[in-house]
This record gives sequence, C-alpha cells and structure tokens, in this order.
Amino acid sequence: MGTTPRRTFLKLTGIGGAGILANMAGRREVRAQEPATVSTAQTPVLTVGYEDTGNPQGFPVIMLHGFPDDVRAFDEVIPPLVKAGYRALVPYLRGYGPTKFRDAAAPRMAEQAAIGQDVIDFADALKLPRFALTGYDWGGRAAAIAAALHPDRVRATVLVGGYTVQNTIAPQPPAAPAAEHRIWYQYYFNTERGRAGLAANRHAICKYLWQQWSPSWRFTDDTYNRTAPSFDNPDFVDIVIHSYRHRIGNAPGEERFKEVEARLATRPRVQAPSITLYGAEDGIARPPVESPPAERAVFERLIARRVIPGVGHFMPRERPEAVSSALLELLASSA
Repeated sequence: MGTTPRRTFLKLTGIGGAGILANMAGRREVRAQEPATVSTAQTPVLTVGYEDTGNPQGFPVIMLHGFPDDVRAFDEVIPPLVKAGYRALVPYLRGYGPTKFRDAAAPRMAEQAAIGQDVIDFADALKLPRFALTGYDWGGRAAAIAAALHPDRVRATVLVGGYTVQNTIAPQPPAAPAAEHRIWYQYYFNTERGRAGLAANRHAICKYLWQQWSPSWRFTDDTYNRTAPSFDNPDFVDIVIHSYRHRIGNAPGEERFKEVEARLATRPRVQAPSITLYGAEDGIARPPVESPPAERAVFERLIARRVIPGVGHFMPRERPEAVSSALLELLASSA
C-alpha cells in the first residue's frame, strides 16, 4: 500500500476505526472456526453447492464469487453480517467446486444471462422471496443482472467493480491498447490453444491471474490452495471458454436467453439501493476517480461509489471490511 494518511484512507473507504477492529476480530473467528458444511440446492439446471452461515431466519445475503475463485472469497466478509443477525449464503457458480449440471448431456454454457438466472433459480430453490446481493467479476455481473431484471426480489446490492452487464448483441469497439493488453487471457481463451492451455495448466493460469490482477495482495500458497480444487470441476474449462467466447460473439448462446441478452444490451437500471466498490489497483480495469455519467445512469439509487486504495481485483479477500460495511450500511437503511 502507498503512503495514504490513515484519516484520508478511512474517509476514502467509508470505514471507521471501530469497523476495522470488529473485522479484525471477525478474521480471527474465520481462522478459528471449522469450514462450513457444503449444502446443495436443486435448480432446474444445476445441483448448486453452497455454504449457509448465520441465523436461518435472518434476512438472506447472497454472495457471488468471480473467475477464477470460489466461496472462500467471502470467508472474512461473513462474520460481521452473521454477528448482525443476517444469513450468509455463498453458492459455487456453475463450473466450480461441487456445483454440477443435473443433465449430463446438457451443453456447458455460461453466458451472462445464464449466470444471472442461476441466482434467481438458487433463491427460488431456497424459497427466498427477497434477498440482498453482493459479488465481483462474474458474480458482480450476475448480481447486477438479477437485480436489474427482478427488482421485486432484490433489496440491496453491493457491486464490486460496478455495473458490468455486457452488450453481447452488437460488436464492441476496440479499447485503448493498455486496456486490451490487460484482458489478454480473454483472447487466449478464444483460441483452441487457449482451451488446451487452460485444461493443461488451469492451476498455474489461475494463480498467475491472481498475481496480475491484485499486484499488492501478498496471498499465501495456502490461501490459493484452499480454492484451487474448485477449478478441478469437470465443467470448469468448458464453462470458462464458453463465457469468454460468447461475450464477443464467438460462441452461440442458449436459445432461451436470446430475448434476455437483447434486454441486457440496453443496460437496464438497477433499482435497488446500491453501493459500488472499486479496487484502485485492479489489474483488469483501473477505475476512474470520478463517476462517469454512463455509470450513474444505470442505477436508480446509487448510495455511494468508493474507490479503495491499495486494493486490486479480489476485494472481498483483500479488504473484506469494505464489502461487509457496505452491506450493513445498505441493509440498515433499506426495507
């Protein structure tokens, strides 16, 4: 981290000293407690593996991990929420960990509309009429989609990386060279060499992406190794490849999501009270300091936009108190 004064840092992150101390205690609890038991939920398409922590009667908060990661991303986000009486639900996305397709013959597709629908199907399977959402990377996109298309279901959202819903209908113009360079892996996965490389070197590639996307995060081998088995899911390679090919038109989507993708291309607004969080050192997309008009336009109620210094792409791991504090702030002020 740089030399940002402590008072300025706390102001930028929106986290007070008491919150930091509480989260330090929460981190000790995470290290001390036994791993949560993995439960399963049956949706129309998937058998979803998930972890369920806290009061079963508490208001549910669904936390969605990204690529390449798994439910361990939220281990240190959960304790403050559980302490406040909420129920934390963390599913493995399709293609990760114990989550499996129910039909062995089903095509392994992972377009954004499918990932968003998985969230609603998961909530339906657990009979959750309303819930809050947080997520980053793939999970952040899924959370934004679920919130935008099902405003009656979503009470609040904390979106790490902001609104990342894609336009998969029209070709997108090329970005600046530096931005294109940062997403080299997406072009790699759009080749058969990339598919073979991910199949043969999935652990090395995923670990390298962690290092590149969060350059200031000094994670240990133990931290990575607790998540790496999730990438051994037999559907992982197909799911990753389809996701990165579909978004630029190099793979077909599911017919049932054709109208949904067309609607997502119009950038539907998220109506729930929302806070967006950005890592100032995110190795994929460096956020602008000021919120651009296009960003503000996609939120009905953007309560706050925070750029967190010294943080890269994996914010729930690098600065969990930023995520938990934002969730608690929204849940305390929304009904």
